[in-house]
Amino acid sequence: MSGDHTPFDAGEHPSKVERHVILPYVPHSVMGARRRLSDDLRAMEIHEERIDEAALIISELVSNALRHASPLPTPANPANSVGVSWRAEVDGSRGAGGWIEISVRDGGSTTMPRVARPSTSGLGGRGLGIVQHLSGRWGTEMDATTTTVWAVLDLSAEDGDAGAGATGAVIEPTSTPDRSSTARPGTGARPSDPLSFAVHDGGRVRGALL
Repeated sequence: MSGDHTPFDAGEHPSKVERHVILPYVPHSVMGARRRLSDDLRAMEIHEERIDEAALIISELVSNALRHASPLPTPANPANSVGVSWRAEVDGSRGAGGWIEISVRDGGSTTMPRVARPSTSGLGGRGLGIVQHLSGRWGTEMDATTTTVWAVLDLSAEDGDAGAGATGAVIEPTSTPDRSSTARPGTGARPSDPLSFAVHDGGRVRGALL
């Protein structure tokens, strides 16, 4: 697993982390992503229930990419790989809670990722339904060569209370990450790239072509 890590901030109030990794396009990468995300969130002292939910979200997103999409395009990326990113920020000391954003980038497929409606006896097809159930918002972004599926898990003040005593730089109070920009770390999109996206919020879907 390769990637980069923005260290935890030094200071008095909030904690935050940002990580981007490239994983092999193989099933065992699901467990590797899950374990590394969980380690980061535990270091921030986020409550275990939210860590379990975030771990389930990243597992479903990576599994979905491996099952339904192509690897990231080369030569801009390693052969047979998928990109995984997460950002987290907590500010329990100010009663503002925080958020965890998880995204998975792949080489895309012939259709945009969507929530399936599997039969009660079906063994699969529930991945994005689980993501939708757990996250406050999730969505997809597509450019000419890649697809990114992302989800945001909101944290209450209680969820971040355990991290109130952790070290962190004093920054502005936490707010949900803005997914409206066309240039974001790890997506591979440039401001000039055509970018289609859909945001799923409370069962509603909003899409556009930028």
